[in-house]
Amino acid sequence: MAALRGSATSRSTIHAPAARVYSVIADYNQHHPRVVPPEYFKRLQVEEGGIGAGTRISVTMRVMGKTQTFQHRVSEPEPGRVLVEADTDGYSVTTFTVDPGDSGDSSTLTITTDFTPRRRGLLGRIERYLTRRALTRIYDRQLPLIAAYACELHTRSRP
Repeated sequence: MAALRGSATSRSTIHAPAARVYSVIADYNQHHPRVVPPEYFKRLQVEEGGIGAGTRISVTMRVMGKTQTFQHRVSEPEPGRVLVEADTDGYSVTTFTVDPGDSGDSSTLTITTDFTPRRRGLLGRIERYLTRRALTRIYDRQLPLIAAYACELHTRSRP
């Protein structure tokens, strides 16, 4: 019996242009570390690259009372719109999708993680439920951080 896949998604409108929001997410050297919730993300270290596709990062997180370190590779299936962080162990893939809003000064950011619980059966279903809840809570905390930071950068860049 195959493990049941899980998914968690959060979305928000951000009052900054899509290009600005994407540049914040894609820059793991300067911007991305500033928009992760510190209560969950204990360390984000660039191992290779640092901006967009080809970046390799190591992330240490504390979630549900457990500290874990993950290795991710970054790709850009649609540069400027879709950025993907794939866990090198193959358990999770997080996709950041930035779409332009109705005006040039806004955008919509969607964060989705697809994952495979490590356990099977009833324990796997429980893990899937708890992981979905935890990730949604993290993203609901992260989206306002991204919005505030992108808006601040956008305001500073205006003449």
